[in-house]
Amino acid sequence: MTESAELAARAARAAEKHVVVVGAGIGGLIAARECAKVGMRVTVLEASDAVGGAIRRAELDGVVVDAGAESFATRGGHVRALLTELGVADRIVAPTAGGAWLAGIPGVGAAPLPVGGILGIPANPFQDDVRRILGWSGVWRAYLDRVRPPLTIGHQHSLGKLVASRMGAKVRDRLVAPVTTGVYSAAPDDIDVDIAAPGLNSALTRVGSLSGAVQAVRDDNAARAGRAAADAPAKTPGAAVEGLEGGMFVLVEALLADLERLGVAVRTGSPVHAVHATGETWRVTSEGDGSDAVAGETRDEAVDPDDAATVDHDADGLQEWDADAVVIAVDERTARALLATVVPALAEVADVPSPQIEIVTLLLDAPALDAAPRGTGVLTVPGSHVAKALTHSSAKWAWVRAAAGSRHFVRVSFGAQGEPAATATLDDDAASALALREASALLGVELPPRALVAAHRARYVQAQPASVIGSGERRATARAAVQEVSGLAAVGAWLAGTGLAQVIPDATEETDRLRRALIWE
Repeated sequence: MTESAELAARAARAAEKHVVVVGAGIGGLIAARECAKVGMRVTVLEASDAVGGAIRRAELDGVVVDAGAESFATRGGHVRALLTELGVADRIVAPTAGGAWLAGIPGVGAAPLPVGGILGIPANPFQDDVRRILGWSGVWRAYLDRVRPPLTIGHQHSLGKLVASRMGAKVRDRLVAPVTTGVYSAAPDDIDVDIAAPGLNSALTRVGSLSGAVQAVRDDNAARAGRAAADAPAKTPGAAVEGLEGGMFVLVEALLADLERLGVAVRTGSPVHAVHATGETWRVTSEGDGSDAVAGETRDEAVDPDDAATVDHDADGLQEWDADAVVIAVDERTARALLATVVPALAEVADVPSPQIEIVTLLLDAPALDAAPRGTGVLTVPGSHVAKALTHSSAKWAWVRAAAGSRHFVRVSFGAQGEPAATATLDDDAASALALREASALLGVELPPRALVAAHRARYVQAQPASVIGSGERRATARAAVQEVSGLAAVGAWLAGTGLAQVIPDATEETDRLRRALIWE
């Protein structure tokens, strides 16, 4: 068979395949796109009435802003590459330069977050902004790291234990804990050093002190960045994170448009009840009648009752979807439940706690915020406030500032691993009032109730961060168990790690594995 004939045969084989993707978060949408790009027929079933997962938007007094993820990490270039493919790279924007603050410091109150460290660990404890937070007693305790016997052997997994043993509890509690809680929703003791700060343990072995290791890693990173800039002199060095003008939902809309072009059926309001393997094919049971299709089909086109090979209806109004392969793209708890009979090893794992996060977005008429008194955001010392963190969105993003006019957008986050959100039991009005009081305290300005123009509340379950100790092994075990089953794949933050920079390449790679098996093997 000639090469062209072989390719034609593979294309014809792809066109015969039907893939059902369960979940329409970013991982699920990427998986659907990767299958559809080679001509496979794809159906996406989403339980809720919206797509995008952790990417959400809200309209407050006529202005649309992010209500979930507001940015993406630039590392790896995966997100930018996808945005370029989708034709929206021109919407990429960098955050406004401006430091964050730290609130709830015992005896101090609030102060700018020190610069020049890693995860809050300072390279120089005598630095003025570090001394302001630690006090002299904390500074001298941190300095003991330099004069104690050097660490030339050994390996410490726990970030919190490493910091406390080398530089003292004040560095851990006042500098590191606010960062890990704000970024990973986890305490320092639960964070794996090698995942959260790659290279720190090896640098520690090399130079013998933790502060020295921090400086060594920063120097190494700067050298690599310099070499990269030299290799691509025309490229302007970017920020560690970037966003999209108009909000991160621009990505979701671009993906949906591309899926529609590829003929993918994306259906909301279709919770999946069961997934079963039936010989060499799969059967997926879901609710929904197709009336909530959002891409690739209309209600009239949604379900062809004569197409028994695709979908059957039962007396309870459930639908039975036949498929050649299934991609599970939901949260960990749901994934393990759906696959309990197909992949028994997943059901054997104890329930994994995942942070329950709430974000309350406030639109404020508050001239006192014009000067951005606390920079672009505030982290909190755990236990000092009920809020985990605050982002002054109209100070951080120029497009938000332009859309807000003379007003201000502020996002207040609640909840962390092992700590339920303080707003969890409150109604929307009470949650908004609490968020307003926390914003006033964190920003250091008076924000009376009349300053509140509008508010929006978003609630979601965050996947356990990949940086939590033991998480990597658990994820690898789960992924290996899924890959043992022919015609099955699983994607999403619970397997890839949180953040688009991890979810997108992982979903692409895992779907490519499934795609190759369907077409070539």
